[in-house]
Amino acid sequence: MARVLVLEDDKLFNETLEDFLEEEGHSIHCALDPYTALELTYEHRFDLYLFDVNLPYENGFELLEKLRQSGDETPCIFITSREDKASLKEGFEKGGDDYIRKPVDMDELFLRMQAVLRRQVRSEMVEIDTYRFDILTKTLYQNDRAMELSTKAGELLLVLLEGQGRVVPMEQIRERLWSSSEDASDGALRVYIAQLKKYFPTQLCNVRGVGYQMSIK
Repeated sequence: MARVLVLEDDKLFNETLEDFLEEEGHSIHCALDPYTALELTYEHRFDLYLFDVNLPYENGFELLEKLRQSGDETPCIFITSREDKASLKEGFEKGGDDYIRKPVDMDELFLRMQAVLRRQVRSEMVEIDTYRFDILTKTLYQNDRAMELSTKAGELLLVLLEGQGRVVPMEQIRERLWSSSEDASDGALRVYIAQLKKYFPTQLCNVRGVGYQMSIK
């Protein structure tokens, strides 16, 4: 499951994208204008941006350029009705990773998203004590042997590692582990925490009433 920011000023198409991508299991945040999208990038860490190009106030190219200048390397796919090569070139020069033209074929969009997500620097292995965690497959290894870890527990471990030693709020954990069409379960979360504590009894701690913290030192 990836967390995706959709920026599209056509409200109906925005909602269509949201419904389709949530059905595919992704966590979706939507914005109708660049200013709202920019605020969302401050509040959340995204795995992928889907930006329309022709927008009110400033276009998608300009917004991505602003994000790149601030050090944000989140992959971005532009969605546009433009067909000229100059726009295509500008999109890539501003830091875009791919381009899809309207009218959008949803199956093609999904395949392009999967390809871009696979190219992220998420194939890295993270060393945690005597374990190695494959961020792409969310698999935990010890001496090249895969440990027993459910998919959700692997996603939880990734969320906690992304916190880089900070306390990750419960709400953020729920958002990442469950899509908006699913009911978040604190009972299930406790099961996933218990799975991780089998391997990291001292590195993982509960900050009561706030969230969880993971130390890899």
